Amino acid sequence: MALFPKLEEFVSNLHLDFLTEERKLTLQPLVDFVQQNVNEEVRINFICTHNSRRSHLSQIWAQTLAHHFGLKNVQCYSGGTEATALYPMVAETLRSTGFEVQTLSEGNNPVYYIKYSDSTHPVIGFSKKLDHGFNPGSGFAAVMTCDSANEACPFVPGAKKRIPITYEDPKVFDGTPQQAEKYNERSRQIASEMYYVFSLIQ
Repeated sequence: MALFPKLEEFVSNLHLDFLTEERKLTLQPLVDFVQQNVNEEVRINFICTHNSRRSHLSQIWAQTLAHHFGLKNVQCYSGGTEATALYPMVAETLRSTGFEVQTLSEGNNPVYYIKYSDSTHPVIGFSKKLDHGFNPGSGFAAVMTCDSANEACPFVPGAKKRIPITYEDPKVFDGTPQQAEKYNERSRQIASEMYYVFSLIQ
């Protein structure tokens, strides 16, 4: 399924060599969840504390790569244990990778339109609590993308499965000369791991 050309090139250059056997074991429960539900509807809610960085990158890459592999029944969401705002560097990182990103509304919690292909609807990105009405209320996999949310939410209401897949926070590099590099690094890691997950679905 065609992505925008620059994005397609990025995806074709992803490498999975860095994936250790330990990390593959961490990702396997998500592979299993998708595989078990792929003929019905697969709903995945990526959860972090503030729904500002890692959970959005995970949601967007998972949705993009499900589309890339022709998996039409996959719907990806994101949420936080609290709502803040999608951090602007996340939008900039996605834009530089080849996504079409537009700001739909300004304010304390801006709303973004994030598109990866001409043949499908965009992802609407904004910070929200995990149980926000925009997200599914039941039958979903809750993927915990940060340690603090993983510890704070031992139980996620409505989740069919709870899967910890945590990532280091690029926030620690905010305001430093390494900021763009580290956001790109985290985005590429998440993209590679979501590529691995969806490439295994039969």
